[in-house]
Amino acid sequence: MVSTELNHHHNGLPLGKEVGGDGLASPSSDGDAVTVCVSAEPAAREETQAMLPVAAALETRLYRWRFLVLGVFSLYSLVNAFQWIHYSILTNIFTDFYGVSNQDIDWLSMVYMLAYVPLIFPATWLLDTRGLRLTALLGSGLNCLGAWIKCASARPDLFPVTMLAQVVCSVAQVFILGLPSQVASVWFGPKEVSTACATAVLGNQLGCAIGFLLPPVLVPRSEDTHVIAHNISIMFYGTAAVSTLLFLLTIAVFKEKPLIPPSQSQAIVRGCPREEYSYKQSIINLFKNVPFVLLLITYGIMTGSFYSVSTLLNQMITTTYEGQEDIELNAGRIGLTLVIAGMIGSVICGMWLDYTKTYKQTTLIVYILSFIGMLIFTFTLNLGNIIIVFATGGVLGFFMTGYLPLGFEFAVEITYPESEGTSSGLLNASAQIFGILFTLAQGKLTTDYGPQAGNIFLCAWMFVGIILTALIKSDLRRHNVNSGITKSDIKSVPVDSPVEAAPSIQSATSL
Repeated sequence: MVSTELNHHHNGLPLGKEVGGDGLASPSSDGDAVTVCVSAEPAAREETQAMLPVAAALETRLYRWRFLVLGVFSLYSLVNAFQWIHYSILTNIFTDFYGVSNQDIDWLSMVYMLAYVPLIFPATWLLDTRGLRLTALLGSGLNCLGAWIKCASARPDLFPVTMLAQVVCSVAQVFILGLPSQVASVWFGPKEVSTACATAVLGNQLGCAIGFLLPPVLVPRSEDTHVIAHNISIMFYGTAAVSTLLFLLTIAVFKEKPLIPPSQSQAIVRGCPREEYSYKQSIINLFKNVPFVLLLITYGIMTGSFYSVSTLLNQMITTTYEGQEDIELNAGRIGLTLVIAGMIGSVICGMWLDYTKTYKQTTLIVYILSFIGMLIFTFTLNLGNIIIVFATGGVLGFFMTGYLPLGFEFAVEITYPESEGTSSGLLNASAQIFGILFTLAQGKLTTDYGPQAGNIFLCAWMFVGIILTALIKSDLRRHNVNSGITKSDIKSVPVDSPVEAAPSIQSATSL
C-alpha cells in the first residue's frame, strides 16, 4: 500500500496519469495507477517544493529528427569557434598586416569572452521565454553576418572593421555556447543525453581544431602585402559562404522541440505553464544552490585556462622555438592535436556518463588529470623537442577539453528543474570572466618572464579548482526523476503571485 502526497504544482504541473480541467490530477482508468494527494499552501509565494513520486509514466518518444538538429547546431557552432581562433593562430602575420601589437590581436579573441559576460542574462532570458529555435536562428544568423563583414576588412588600414566583425561573431557566440545541454535535454533520451551534449560541444571543439590547422595553410607567411591580403580574403569569403549555408539549414531544420518529449524529466518540465515561470527567481535559485556555485567557480577556472592556453599557444610556441622553420605551421598543428585529443575525450566522457551516471567522480578525476597534464606541458615545453610538445599538448587537450561537457551535464543534474540554458549560460559566463583574466595575466607573464611562468600561474589556479570540485555535493536530481527515485526534493521556480489553496484529495492504491 502506497500513499503519495504531492504539492499542487511542480513548476505548475500536477503530477499523475492525466491532468483534469480543474488543474488536479485525474484518476487513471488502469488498475495500477498511483492516485495522488494534491494540496497547496500560501507559503508557495516564497518557495514551492515537490516530492517527485513514482507515478504512472508519462508518454515519451525519440525522433530521428533529433540527429539533424544536433548536426546543424554542431556545424554552425564549429564555424563560430573557427572565427574565434583563426586570428590568434596567425598572430605574427596579422600584427604585420594590420600594423598592430600582439595585444591588439589577442583582443580579437578576448572580445568573445568580454561580450559574453554582459549579454548572457538577456540571452538566457530569451532562450527561456522565446524558445530554442529563435535562439538558434540568432546564433547562426549573427555568425553569418559577422563572417560577411570580415570580407570587407582584408586591407591593412581596416583593422577596426575586422574588430567590428569579430564583435558581431562574439555576440553570436552568446546564443551558441549555452545550447549544448539544452539541445541534448530537449531532444534526446536519458540513456543518450550526455553523449548528445558531448557531441554538441564537439562541434565547437572541431571548429577550434580547424581554426588551428587551416589558417596557416590558407595564409602562409609572405613579404608581399598584396599576397597576404588576397589569402586573407580567400579565408574570409570561404567562411562567409559556409556560414550562409548553415544559416539556411538552421531555418529549415531547427525545430523548437519534438511533439512528444524524450524523457520523464522533460515531460514534467514541459507541462509547466509559462505564466508560472519567473526567470529572476530561477537565477536566484541557482545562486542559492551551493553545489552549483562551487561548480560555477571550478568550471570557470578550468575552461578559462583552456581559453587562455588556446589564445596564447602561438606566442608560447613561437617564443620557445623562435627561428625554427615553419614554426607558425607547427604551432597550428600543436593546437590541432590539443583540440582533436579533447574531442575524443569529450565523446568518451559523455558516453561514460550515460553508462555510469558518476558525474562528480568523473568530473573530479578529469580535473586532476587535466592539472597533471598542464604540469607536464609546462615543464617539457622548453626541452627543445617539438615532438614532445605535440605529445604533451595531446594529453592536456584530452582531459582539459574533455571536461567541458562534464561541467554542463553535472550542472543540469544538480540544478534540475531549472532551465538547462540558464545553468549552462552562467557556467559559460564564469568561463569568459576567468578566460579574460587568465589571458591577460598569462600573456603579461609570458611576455615578461617567458611561457613557463604563465603556465605555472594556470597550474596554481587549477589546483584550487581540484579542491573546490571535491567539495561539491552530488545530488543527481534529473537522473532521480528519470529513474523514478523519490528521495530527492526538487525545488521548483517560485512564482511571483501566491498560489491559491486547492482542496486536498487523498487516496491510496496497492502496488
